[in-house]
Amino acid sequence: MTHTFSDIEALLFQQGLCVSGGFTPTEGDDLPGAASLLLISPIGAEFWPMFAASPEYADRQPDPIDRWSLRVVSAVAAQIGGAALFPFGGPPYRPFLKWAMQSGRAHSSAVGMLVHSEAGLWISYRGAIALPYPVDLPEPLANPCDSCVDQPCRSACPVDALKGGYQTEACHSWLDDPRSDCMTQGCAARRACPVGTAYGRLPEQSAFHMKSFHK
Repeated sequence: MTHTFSDIEALLFQQGLCVSGGFTPTEGDDLPGAASLLLISPIGAEFWPMFAASPEYADRQPDPIDRWSLRVVSAVAAQIGGAALFPFGGPPYRPFLKWAMQSGRAHSSAVGMLVHSEAGLWISYRGAIALPYPVDLPEPLANPCDSCVDQPCRSACPVDALKGGYQTEACHSWLDDPRSDCMTQGCAARRACPVGTAYGRLPEQSAFHMKSFHK
């Protein structure tokens, strides 16, 4: 049984997730039997209350968001006759960054990290679903950085950690600085992106991700 794109979106929406892009695999993608690949992402702040109410968040065991993703995305994939794939659990790791670019909805941003045509610099991927049948895929959209005149992300980082490539030491040193609000509000460069305003995170969501990032 096949499912329409609208059916799939409705199932994902119940979990605070959405299809953030997709493509039709070819032989070089190493996805045998797949006629469609859908990339799965959180819907901004709407995702957080659902995850925060989950058993994975409450049990205080390692990797709660990966375990939640494994359970939830796998369940949706089973409902629609697909196979769930994840950016964790390796090595080897699935090429999610390549897939994101292949979807035509994610691009290299003015500060190097991925930027999504709708979610901006807040884009993240909780998984993907490979389907053995074709579905209507989201159309590719232009890189939003190309039409962003001011590009505020370039000057948002207080320590210029994203100039000339990612400066790991400068970034993590700033996260330990008492003047920094990045640990509680999220990366300043991501926050500055005008495209992803509707996909912003709740403070507790940002704190959770930044704590994991800064380990």
